[in-house]
Parts: sequence; C-alpha cells; structure tokens
Amino acid sequence: MHHHSPGRHHPRPRRRALLPRLLCAPFALILLAAEPGGSGETIPLDGQRSGARLDVTLTRVVDPAVPATDGTGTGAERLVSVTLRLENTGTVPYEDSPAPATHLLDTDGRRFTGTDEPTPAGAGFPAPLVLAPGDSADGSVTFRLPSDARPAAVQFALDAGLADDVGHWGLP
Repeated sequence: MHHHSPGRHHPRPRRRALLPRLLCAPFALILLAAEPGGSGETIPLDGQRSGARLDVTLTRVVDPAVPATDGTGTGAERLVSVTLRLENTGTVPYEDSPAPATHLLDTDGRRFTGTDEPTPAGAGFPAPLVLAPGDSADGSVTFRLPSDARPAAVQFALDAGLADDVGHWGLP
C-alpha cells in the first residue's frame, strides 16, 4: 500500500505549485517589463472591444534613428525609433494605427506620441494596420525628441492608445 501512496500524492503538489505561478504570471510580466532593459519582453494587452487582444513585443530601440552625419541627427531635436511586434491573439480583427498609440517617456517625465515619420531604422506600420486573429506584423514608430531628452520608457495601448491595459517597457 505504501507504493501507491507516493504515486497518489505526487501530482497534487505539482498542481498546487502551478496555481500560484499562474496567478502571479500577469504581475510578473508587468514587473519584468518595467525593469531597465525591458526590451524584448512580450506583454499581452486587451482592447476595449470584447475579443480584442494583442501580444506586443518591444524588439528594438534606435537612438538616434538617423545617422548624425546627414545633419538631422544633431541640433535641437533628434529622432528615436522603436520597433514593435504586434500579434493578434484575440478573436476579432485588430484595426488601428499603432504609431499614435505608442508613447515614449523621458527621464524628466515628458511624454512623446509616436509618428509614422520614416527613418533608416526600419519600416513603419501601414496606417491603419489590419491584423486578422493569428496574424502578426513588425514595424517601427518614430519619436521626435529634444536633443537633451533621455528616453526612460515606451508605452503602448490598443484603441488609439485609449485602452485601460497599457504595456510599459523600461529602457536602460
């Protein structure tokens, strides 16, 4: 009888160990994404519509996004480019313009809204971007910052940036 006892009790601790991990997973993602160097983290985000959901990954930050040798990377302003990967994990199509839904925060607390301004750092998203459930797209969003601004974080939300669920990636 003792041989059966360990077998019966073995799966039970596994289930108990998984439950706290599953419950903590959303909080762990938020904490990990807010750490310096959070680029590369994927954050699942919900939109305002039922079934609207994206997995969003910050894959690259280019600062400055234009080589200083061409004259536009110096002076009072500079361009910063962030590349995002958007994957529609929801049940309804995603149709939005990602650039204005993306914001960059600097170390002084200033907030800059993304644009579709082209740079050599990467192709932007089509506006509007339409993703069927299961589809994904990569694109760059450009920010025009004062030359003295130091980027601190990138934020993204569905529904033109108005959804309550906001992805936040801390930058080193």
